[in-house]
Amino acid sequence: MLLCKSLTVYLSKIMCVIVLAIMILHQPIQSQELNYTKPSLWFGAAAGANFNYYRGSTHQLNSSFTPPVTFHNANSVGLYLAPLVEYHNPESSLGFMFQAGYDGRNAIYSQVVTPCNCPADLSTNLSYITLEPSLRFAPFKSHFYLFGGPRLAFNVAKAFTYKLGINPAYPDQELTPDVKGDLSDVKSTLLSMQVGAGYDIPLCSQNHRTQFVISPFVAYHPYFGQSPRSIETWNINTLRLGAALKFGFGKKMPIILGAELPDPIVRFSVIAPKNIPTIRKVREIFPLRNYVFFDNGSTQIPNRYELISKDQVKNFKEDQLDMFVPKNMSGRSQRQMIVYYNVLNILGDRMNKNTAMTINLVGSSDVGPQDGMDMAESVKQYLVSVFSINPSRIETEGKVKPKIPSEQPGATRELELLRAGDRRVSIESKSPELLMEFQNGSSTLLKSVEIMSNQEAPLDSYVAFNADGAMEGLKSWSMEITDDNNVVQKFGPFYQDLVRIPGKSILGTRPDGNYKVKMIGLAGNGNTVIKDTKVHMVLWTPTQEQEGKRYSILYEFNESNAISMYDKYLTDIIVPKIPTGGTVYIHGYTDIIGDEVHNQKLSLARANDVKKIIELALLKQKRSDVIIEIYGFGEDESMSPFNNTFPEDRFYNRTVILDIVPKN
Repeated sequence: MLLCKSLTVYLSKIMCVIVLAIMILHQPIQSQELNYTKPSLWFGAAAGANFNYYRGSTHQLNSSFTPPVTFHNANSVGLYLAPLVEYHNPESSLGFMFQAGYDGRNAIYSQVVTPCNCPADLSTNLSYITLEPSLRFAPFKSHFYLFGGPRLAFNVAKAFTYKLGINPAYPDQELTPDVKGDLSDVKSTLLSMQVGAGYDIPLCSQNHRTQFVISPFVAYHPYFGQSPRSIETWNINTLRLGAALKFGFGKKMPIILGAELPDPIVRFSVIAPKNIPTIRKVREIFPLRNYVFFDNGSTQIPNRYELISKDQVKNFKEDQLDMFVPKNMSGRSQRQMIVYYNVLNILGDRMNKNTAMTINLVGSSDVGPQDGMDMAESVKQYLVSVFSINPSRIETEGKVKPKIPSEQPGATRELELLRAGDRRVSIESKSPELLMEFQNGSSTLLKSVEIMSNQEAPLDSYVAFNADGAMEGLKSWSMEITDDNNVVQKFGPFYQDLVRIPGKSILGTRPDGNYKVKMIGLAGNGNTVIKDTKVHMVLWTPTQEQEGKRYSILYEFNESNAISMYDKYLTDIIVPKIPTGGTVYIHGYTDIIGDEVHNQKLSLARANDVKKIIELALLKQKRSDVIIEIYGFGEDESMSPFNNTFPEDRFYNRTVILDIVPKN
């Protein structure tokens, strides 16, 4: 019992020290811009431990049982648990608190010895439903507060257990059974009081409407009014230690008319690179999507896909696709789309070269599984009739939704474009010879196709416009670029700090020129921020040959994390091919579905996702010689690698492109 008492005192001291340390060291969460007021009304719950100290005497437990000895002092720890509501105006030091819940006042008495020299123990389980209204006072409107008020308690339990031990002189005597029952003469209602202190620790800033606070507290309940029984001299003091978790709703900060907010600090600069004397040949490793998209209302392969005759099969080679150009080309990256629109011919050619390959064609149609099955059968029929593939090597299946759909539950915007992307036949296979390196599973892309081409005006030849601080201080910004003939060109609006524009878009056919550039920004306070600068621009013209490599990383709709299999592909395939001292340009893109600002941020997040994987791989190889630059172009159709006319274009625009350039 002495140990229990010492432990109780020790825990009490520790809790007091913790509360004092929080009060001294805590710094309120600050924000540069407070969007909401502090709440006045708070809701939550409090939990704690009641350290109960009983003094006085008790002898008669109830009308049917009176032990042979009198019990005096008792100590114990009981549970306190209660929902709460508080009101305190942030502009006032006064407030009101109310808690109502379970209040445990159990006791374990000090052991006594009976006339028969037998040890006797008594424990009681008194518990109440308590109502505790309190006035709250926060000196200097601080986070620290004092509180006090009445306590109205209704008894809900009054059990006792009496244990009589054995006389040590007679160890073989039979144990006396425990006596259990309810205490008599227990007051059904108690009216007492409490005083205490607490400290509010904000868990979030005032930039959030819903704000959370955790409040450690200590309360003292003196013995006045706490005699639990109407007989004898039994009385109690209680020290309660605990914490309350509270939440409230702030109000939108009012805009004070006439108040002048400072204009944001934006530093504007233009970098126009000199001519890069390079014809940069690009060896592009082009990923091959394992989808064939179908037009709405049709189960026939669309005519934008290149469909050849049986006589042409012997001349088909996937590295000589210029002979098989689709008739209805779309998209600005014609070279790449020639590859993609030959996907069925590439598939048939690969299956002929490896007779062990098998595939599963899964058609998805919101019309129903049978419509999807008809689409899959259309692809199968082409492979069987033109490439003479054994039908047993091709299984077909019809579904309503593909395994990775673009249209998600609850979507309301641009549903026509999303559904066009979900009306497709997916080519699934377990044959590794057919699939991209390090990938497996039903959604695995087909093995990439290598393309050689000349790169027009590489990214490092673009004119860079840097509005440093725009993302933090401006809603948007645009540019007026004036040449020496006072011809004005307008670009924007933009939502990011750094924008790159091909020099040809500004110069046209002029070899060079002097320009005045005006940045016009719309600040959050409604003011217009204007910055001016001058720059000399030179049109990029190639003079010598250099070879670079290009890779593409594909993303699912609205995702900023690459398909998981790309992690190993980037680490084991791409990073080893970065030459010593080389530069990697990582540029992210999105399709046109969704909000323009969101898409710009999404494209930058995709570029950063790839950058992190590459940096980690370089770090493991202890390489620090590589320069990495990232860009996010969003849905900007003047920059996106493909058009957005068809779903296949949009799927390829959900990408990050890596240009690996050797050291000049």
